[in-house]
Formats: sequence, structure tokens, C-alpha cells
Amino acid sequence: MKYAAIGNKKGLAILLLVETETVQLARHRRYLCYETNEPMIHIIIGTKAQLIKMAPVMVRLQEKGIPYNFILTGQHRETIRDLRENFSIKSPDVILHSGGDIVSVPSMLVWLLKISLKALFSKTSIFQGNRRKNSIILIHGDTFSTLLGAVMGRIAGFKVVHVESGLRSFDLWNPFPEELTRIITFWLSDIYLCPGQWAVDNLKKFKGIKINTEHNTLLDALNLALQAKQSSVVIPDKPYCIATIHRFENLCSRSALERNISLIEKVARHVRVVFILHPVTDRKLIHFNLKERLKSHPSIELHSRYDYFTFIHLLDRSAFLVSDGGSNQEESFYLGKPCLLLRKTTERTEGVGDNVVISHYDEDRVMKFVKNYNQYQTSPVRKYPSPSDMIVTYLTDGDLPEQGRHRAWH
Repeated sequence: MKYAAIGNKKGLAILLLVETETVQLARHRRYLCYETNEPMIHIIIGTKAQLIKMAPVMVRLQEKGIPYNFILTGQHRETIRDLRENFSIKSPDVILHSGGDIVSVPSMLVWLLKISLKALFSKTSIFQGNRRKNSIILIHGDTFSTLLGAVMGRIAGFKVVHVESGLRSFDLWNPFPEELTRIITFWLSDIYLCPGQWAVDNLKKFKGIKINTEHNTLLDALNLALQAKQSSVVIPDKPYCIATIHRFENLCSRSALERNISLIEKVARHVRVVFILHPVTDRKLIHFNLKERLKSHPSIELHSRYDYFTFIHLLDRSAFLVSDGGSNQEESFYLGKPCLLLRKTTERTEGVGDNVVISHYDEDRVMKFVKNYNQYQTSPVRKYPSPSDMIVTYLTDGDLPEQGRHRAWH
């Protein structure tokens, strides 16, 4: 061995060894120590979108033989198994809530109280007996599970690492409560993994390490889906668009939901619509007696939510996307697919002004997009430094690849 140096950088262990075999042996020993009381990675996930975006990171960890503690909050459970099968991810090590999906405000409050008490009084079992203060809590996004994970990390005294950090709409009420959740999560985090320089810049007033991963981990998830064997889903033989809505502000009242349905019906006058129903959307349509109206429309097909890989294959072959989802906005950007966003604002920059049009719920703006959607087609993103690889490298080595180091450390 030419030289060996052991140091510490921002509380994360760094081991620098020259010879490949020595590096592998050192890592092997370090990961075996997780079974005792060494630093460990705890990944806290609650929703489908979070699992999709964290899946590539978890896959990379599994491929490298690096153990991690998968904690499922149970905020969403209906499609978690399908996603695990899509990405070949292990079963959760800890499940904090085993009931149905959390879809109402009362159930959310009960769930939050239940999980908070568990986090306070069952730390040993939740964190597998791991007590090292430089262990890592890895959280993602802007959901209640994100905030809960950050609080759990603080209670345990671990380092809180926030993936997809730095996103802002700068409007507390759009989207609500996500914008508020993000701000609180920033205050609770130690390390910020940001999907672009613009996200890094949004965190100037927050202390801690900011890392620019250049893209969202969704890009890795998307490529895993596109590389997978094509599903048996039937693709319409005529041009079609995909429509999907699920955000609180679009479902909270009959008038809000009806406004969106009216816009989608106008879209359907020009292009066939495959309307994919989130469970919460389906319930709201039934509650407000609006589902039959959609079912009776000759140019609208209603479908239950597909597994992720099937959805991506369907999206890839569509003419365009109509959605209120931030993840859908990112997917359309990476695919180069025209996207009409049923929102007033977005916290994401991907595609805005290129393939993404924010509707502001304005009929004229919607119709202009639909009649000219081909003008919004852009080139797909294909070659890129993998954000998931950058994250795993940082988590396990405390450093980044040479190619991204000068761009990533702030």
C-alpha cells in the first residue's frame, strides 16, 4: 500500500486508501460493523412518489452490498409493494403504521400523533439499536413523512440528510402544505442534496452542507423504468394524452375539482384522454358525484393507477401530459414530452418555458397548448452524471466523484 489516511469531514467518516483490494477490504469491514454500533443509513419513506425517487439510491446501495434500515411510515401503502417489485427493493425493515392510506385531515392528525409517540418511545427498535450520533437519516421531498423523518432524526441525534432539497415556490399557500413542510424540513436538516444550482441558491440562509446533484434522482428511476421489459398494457392506436390530478388544492372542494374536470373535457374535444385515477381522486369524484360525468364522456377513458414501469411506458408513447404533479412535470421534462400543468405555480424549474406550460386554470392558455402541443416537444435527457451515484458515493465515502466535486461542494 502506498499510503493510507483516515480523517473526518463534517462528521462523516472518510477513508482514503490507494490499492483497490485494500479499499474493498476496508469498506467491507466498515459495513460489517453496522451490525454492531457503527454509523448506519436509515431511509425513511412514506409515499409512492418518495419511494420512486429514492428507489435508485436504494438499488445502488443494494448493488454495493451496503446495508440500510428501510423505515416505512405507512402514509401510503396501496402501491408500495408494486413499486418494490418494479425496482427489486427489499421489504421494509420497520413499518410504523400498518393501516390504510392516510387520505383525510383527521386520519393524518391521528397518524402523526401515533408515529410521533413511536419515534419518541421506541427509538431503539426503530433504529435497530443503532446509537452512533454520526449515523444518517435520509429523507426525501416535502411530505408529512419527510417532516416526520427529520423530527425523528433530530430526536435520535442523527445527521438529517434531505434529498431533493432547496425546492421553493415562495408562496406558502401554493402548494399547501408542501411549501411550509419544505421550509421546516430545511431548518431541521444538516445536509442538503439539491437537484440543481437554483435549488442550492434557495438555501443560502440555511447552515449545513449543500451538494448539487445536478439532476433529480427521478431521472435514474425513469431510466430504470425505460430499460425494463415492456409491460402488456394496451397502447391506444390513436393519439392520446394522459391526464392525472391528485393535489389538495385541486380536490379540496367541488368547485375546484369541477374546474379541472371542465378543462380536461375541453382537452378531450381535440385528443383522446387516458385519465389515470389516484385513489384519493377516485374517492373525491365519487363524493362529489362527478365520476359518472367522466365515465360517460366518449373521449375520456378512466383507469386505475398503473404500476410505475407501466405508467412510464404509457407516458413515453403519449402525445402529451396533463397533470398537477411535480414528479410528472420532471418526468415529462426528462422525456421531452409536452406537459400542461394544472396549477398556478410550481416549485420546480424543469421544463418551464420549454416543454412545460403552467395553465393557471386559464381556458385560453389550455386551448393554446392543446392545439399546438407539438411545438412543446423537446429532446429527451439521456447522458448525465447519475444523481443517485453521487448521493451513494457521498453517503458511503463522505466525498463526491472527481467529475462533480467542484460543482457540488458549497
